[in-house]
Amino acid sequence: MEVPVVRNILEANDRISAQLRKVFAEHKVLVLNLISSPGSGKTSTLERTLTDLAPEFKMAVIEGDLRTDNDARRVAATGAQAVQINTDGACHLDSSMVQEALEAIDVPGLDILFVENVGNLVCPAEFEVGEDYKISLLSVTEGDDKPEKYPLLFAESAVMLLNKTDLLPYVDFDMARAERFARALNKDIAVFPVSCRSREGLEAWYDWLRAKVREKKNA
Repeated sequence: MEVPVVRNILEANDRISAQLRKVFAEHKVLVLNLISSPGSGKTSTLERTLTDLAPEFKMAVIEGDLRTDNDARRVAATGAQAVQINTDGACHLDSSMVQEALEAIDVPGLDILFVENVGNLVCPAEFEVGEDYKISLLSVTEGDDKPEKYPLLFAESAVMLLNKTDLLPYVDFDMARAERFARALNKDIAVFPVSCRSREGLEAWYDWLRAKVREKKNA
């Protein structure tokens, strides 16, 4: 049985998310919602991406965290616009938080807006924030059965970044198994094994971003 109050919260969130999506479409900004467990390397991947693609795109980041502005300061050091949202214990960002954060961002001048969600594989997957795509990050230091255990996120993600591949010789992680579980949920998911430390695989991720920016500009 669905609890009415939960349904109402999600419906209200979806209404604001739809409004945000219209704003982003008007300005042809690609919006990506990055979701992962804590410690999977979201911020490190974002730092590398922002640095490497700075000559090509104007980018901004909305950072979600329970407390501190640690990640926002790291992102801002790359030269990208960064806005911190502290949820004070809430396990996800919602569309109203993102709508408020946009007041501090020059949306018309952007090519890509990254929303780095709170570290959590459950709640963030349920709340849209006006994004074009969800991006899931799974590090090889986690279980390769995460897609099977947390199906909603991987079923809705356009991309799964398999991060920290430089650690594969030292951990028990089956890349093929993780990809198999993800594709059983979402046959169209793009899977990119990457390492921020060694830079392995990042160019494939960047090519995906370039293609999606072109699609959004031409829409």
